[in-house]
Amino acid sequence: MIIIGHPWIKSNRFFKVFSIKGIEKSQADDIILLEPLVDSHTYAVHCQENNVPFAVVANNLEDALFANALGAKYIICEEDDALMIQPIANEYLFDTRILVLIHSEKEISKIARGGVDGVIFADAIYEG
Repeated sequence: MIIIGHPWIKSNRFFKVFSIKGIEKSQADDIILLEPLVDSHTYAVHCQENNVPFAVVANNLEDALFANALGAKYIICEEDDALMIQPIANEYLFDTRILVLIHSEKEISKIARGGVDGVIFADAIYEG
């Protein structure tokens, strides 16, 4: 299971951006965070063309399918959405990993039992 943002585990910073300039201001080891995909798909294409790792917040299966097709490294979603998306990601062998946004360490085992790829603590996300 992937655990991002826990103090015991070194992980990349997720850097939320709203423009190409925001992407350019990010650090080399940042993961660019885009949301929602309907408004940020051109930034996803920019990241893909420039080999910049990025994540997308997905609120439905369609967004998850597009995020994977665009080459997102991660899809971040709520638990209910992740439980619906994960089996489809497994079936179609997504390269993109599914993460559930959490606020407490106590949520990790519940997400793990659901078979989701991983979790991301809200504190791991920074706004650019």
